[in-house]
Amino acid sequence: MAILDIQIVSSSLSEIQAGLSASADEVSWVQTAYLIAEVVMIPLSGFLARALSTRYLFAASAAGFTLASLLCATATSIEQMIVYRAFQGFIGGGMIPTAFAAAYTIFPKRHQGPVMALVGLVVTLAPTVGPTVGGYLTELFSWHWLFLVNIVPGIAATLLCWFLVDFDTPDFSLLRKFDVAGLAGMAVMLGSIEYVLEEGAKDDWFQSATISFLTFAAVLGGILFFWRAFRAEQPVVDLNAYRDRNFAVGSMLTFMLGTVLYGLTYLYPLFLAQVRGFNSLEIGETVFVTGATMFLAAPVVGVLARRVDPRLVVGTGFLFLIISCLELLPITKDWGFWELLAPQVLRGAALMLCMVPINVVSLGTLPPSQLKNASGLFNLMRNLGGAVGLAVIVTTLNGRWDLHMERLREQVTWARPSVVDTLNSLTAGFAAQLGPAGELAATKELALMVRQQALVMAFADVFLLVTVFLSFAAFLVLLVRKPAGAAAAPSH
Repeated sequence: MAILDIQIVSSSLSEIQAGLSASADEVSWVQTAYLIAEVVMIPLSGFLARALSTRYLFAASAAGFTLASLLCATATSIEQMIVYRAFQGFIGGGMIPTAFAAAYTIFPKRHQGPVMALVGLVVTLAPTVGPTVGGYLTELFSWHWLFLVNIVPGIAATLLCWFLVDFDTPDFSLLRKFDVAGLAGMAVMLGSIEYVLEEGAKDDWFQSATISFLTFAAVLGGILFFWRAFRAEQPVVDLNAYRDRNFAVGSMLTFMLGTVLYGLTYLYPLFLAQVRGFNSLEIGETVFVTGATMFLAAPVVGVLARRVDPRLVVGTGFLFLIISCLELLPITKDWGFWELLAPQVLRGAALMLCMVPINVVSLGTLPPSQLKNASGLFNLMRNLGGAVGLAVIVTTLNGRWDLHMERLREQVTWARPSVVDTLNSLTAGFAAQLGPAGELAATKELALMVRQQALVMAFADVFLLVTVFLSFAAFLVLLVRKPAGAAAAPSH
């Protein structure tokens, strides 16, 4: 539910905006507040899990997340909603890496493949189907159910954890050595980075005084954080896990997967809404293909993770991702469910093929003493990758859209017979309905056609950029060492 809530509001922001009488700038903070708070908590969860134990931390996080969800559903103003979402994101961020670490702590190595297939399914499926679930809930009930849907699972998770989880013990003495300065540096660094990446494209990056100030704050916070990470007796985040080559490379790979996971999850609904004019329900039904494919692929990937060299599985996943993006390059304004079917099926299968083995090679070989901390770092990299990917995608999309509109407008002149014919045809059609006003309506329609075509061309450019990025990212797989006990790659 914590991962689902990252994206569940994305397709229903307009309904929340209307319900709380908020402006467009204000309602965007419903998403941003959650992400900033969550990205601070995720790396902190490793320390808290060691100090409080998995049982206490997860039960408290699940209970707090449930309470925050209830508060969000009862919010009567945008200010209340932003505060409640920040609380929800912060407390929810403690559950995600804790569950990852528990999966490796509880189960023996022979079961890690199937278990991580299940965990990987949750991690990749939740943000993918988030807009779909949000669209259905808002369409069938109201936006309040985006948060009320968390209540029953939240209560169940809290009780199950409290009464059944008992595989590690707390070490409360760590709390006396808590590094407050390190936490402050980390919070400023990560919070500022998340804000800059989320809001930078909208505020024209460094043309905004706020973006410039927070970039400077991120640098200062980073200096303080890294200084304390190497000097404090008990640092907030232990960076020693990066000495392990597989964990370091795996973190880079999950960062890159995060850019694709969140970036394409953003692009598909945006294209369907702005180009095709689909409503939230139609968008949900179209993009659900990726989630369904992931669900069906999970058990197959679980078997492959046990029997095949994980590097081969990850390489195949990246190849599928690259092909899925290449299939989007000839995109037109008429593309809908059937045209997007094959790319989405490939993307769903590819995400599972990549995510599960990367989890196994990154975390499966670390000693138990480093797992909780490393899990927080690993999940942080995926979220930061998503933030970076979205920032680059939004900036590129807007820049290329402006460029293509400028170029198309240069071509739409009276000197081109095709333009004159199109305008005359439009004028004749509108004149029959609007009379003398038909000529102005036809001119406006032609301008909208140019704008729409420029946007489609910009989408194609972004998909090409993602393809090139994935092609370079795939080479990192060559740096992964084969984990001890992993299946041998099949001989040819």
